[in-house]
Amino acid sequence: MKNKVFVATSIDGYIADKNGDIDFLHSIPNPEGDDMGYSEFMEDVDALIMGRTTFETVCNFDVPWPYDKPVFVLSNSLEKIAPEYKEKATLVNGSLNSILDQIHKKGYHNLYIDGGKTIQSFLKEELIDEITITIIPVLLGGGTSLFGKLDKKQRFRCVETKRYLDQVVQNHFKKVIKSE
Repeated sequence: MKNKVFVATSIDGYIADKNGDIDFLHSIPNPEGDDMGYSEFMEDVDALIMGRTTFETVCNFDVPWPYDKPVFVLSNSLEKIAPEYKEKATLVNGSLNSILDQIHKKGYHNLYIDGGKTIQSFLKEELIDEITITIIPVLLGGGTSLFGKLDKKQRFRCVETKRYLDQVVQNHFKKVIKSE
C-alpha cells in the first residue's frame, strides 16, 4: 500500500500562482506532448484521492474527464458530487485513516494523492510514501505553496532525477523508513 504524489511546482515551490491559476505549467514549449512520466506513474496507481478545489479545477477543464480510475474527492464542505460526475467520482470525508481504510477495503491500495491542501494533510499525518515533483523553470513569487508546516521532520531520499524538454527537472523521492 502506497500513497503517492505526482505534482508540478514553480522553482519557488508553488503549485498555483497568486490568482490560483496554473497556466505556468504550460509555459515551456512541448510540441511532442511529452507527459513527463505521468502515464507511467498512473499505470502503478489504483485510484486517486483529491481535494475539493482540485476536483472543481479538473471539472472546469475544457477536456473530457481525464481519469479512467476511481476518483475519491476529499471534502468536509461539499455535500454531493454534481450529477454529471456522479459516476466518475465519490465523495469521502472523515479522518484520513478512516478514509484510507474505506478505500483499501474496496481493493484500492496504490493511491495518487492530489491537491495542495490534500497533500499537506497527508504529509501532516505522515501518510505520503513517494513524491514526484516536476519543477517548471519559473519563479511565481507567491501563490499556493505545495508544502505547509509540519509538526516534525520527515525524511525522503531522491531515487531518480529526470530532465524533460531540456528545461524541466523531475525528482522522485521515497520516504525513508526508520530502519534505513
